[in-house]
Amino acid sequence: MTVAIWFAHGKESGPWGRKITLLSDIARERGLHVESPDYGFTMDPDRRVEHLVNQSLPAGKRLILAGSSMGGYVSAVASRTLRPRALFLMAPAVDVPGYEADTTPGTDQVEVVHGWRDEVIPVDRVVAWCRRHESRLHVLPCGHTLNDQLEDVASLFRAFLDRVTADS
Repeated sequence: MTVAIWFAHGKESGPWGRKITLLSDIARERGLHVESPDYGFTMDPDRRVEHLVNQSLPAGKRLILAGSSMGGYVSAVASRTLRPRALFLMAPAVDVPGYEADTTPGTDQVEVVHGWRDEVIPVDRVVAWCRRHESRLHVLPCGHTLNDQLEDVASLFRAFLDRVTADS
């Protein structure tokens, strides 16, 4: 069974930014199918969720969703409908005013990476969200983009993929 990973980029980034390109290469090395739609047509997070849910996606165990910042919100909200195998969220926009949909994950395999010095999404909000949903949480010494800790993010992503694709 081929597993697909769908990435959702952040509010002001694009579908093939630094993080997504790096993580996509790692996913492809493991034989996963990779997609990263462009959400730049709207700044409305819920329209982005709708766009993702309306894609031609594989079902359940064949799908992994990954998102960064607003894309983390998009992936979490969409997971309630799509019921993916797992979620990998980076600096996710959860519990943020203006992002009002229910972000309760549609899977119990959730991994979150966040920065201690995140100036956009306060780390305390993400810690509280992870506590509520009993999600794995890795907090790194960096800001919102996580770009100065990409090696650690890549290592965490490799371990995540090894764990969630072990039976595929």
